Amino acid sequence: MRIMLIGASGTIGNAVGQALSERHEILRVGRSSGDLRADIADPDALRAMFRTAAPYDAVVCAAGLAAFGELHRLTDEEFQLGLSSKLMGQVNLVRLGLSGITDAGSFTLTSGVLSQEPIPGSSAISMVNAGVEAFVRAAALEMPRGVRLNVVSPPWVRETLQAMGWDPSPGLPVAAVAKAYVDSVEGGMTGKVIDARDYA
Repeated sequence: MRIMLIGASGTIGNAVGQALSERHEILRVGRSSGDLRADIADPDALRAMFRTAAPYDAVVCAAGLAAFGELHRLTDEEFQLGLSSKLMGQVNLVRLGLSGITDAGSFTLTSGVLSQEPIPGSSAISMVNAGVEAFVRAAALEMPRGVRLNVVSPPWVRETLQAMGWDPSPGLPVAAVAKAYVDSVEGGMTGKVIDARDYA
């Protein structure tokens, strides 16, 4: 398969790319590096990216920004960041990417454990993660030509916690998280929120 991997240079994206590249052609996409450049918050950039890349068999998104902070301190701009990037950015990947995807292709988006298990400071992130999951469940019912749509919900990733100087022991190794994305791309499921903790 020819797979577009958005956010390929990130911790999760890099691991997903490694796992899929053994069997598939990977077209790596990032804001500042990769085979193609695009910011998912910019619909015009996405349209140009898809025109250049078409046709493709799968689109995997491991990108999307959202703010973390106390509710009473979060600004309008910080809430809008998550809405424009992680939520509508991924919604637009599906909307704008449908025209170039092959029959029976697939989209795999990313949410996160904070949609189901919020913590203090996660209101903006929890909101957009839950929005992505609701979109996937509903939009999968309308996918044409046998196209599948799923979302992976990663927990805290061990390597990310380590990079932040936090205790990495509660985190799941990124190689295990990547298995959930591989299953979404290579399996037959659609409309599913895939809990990456099931791949530990």
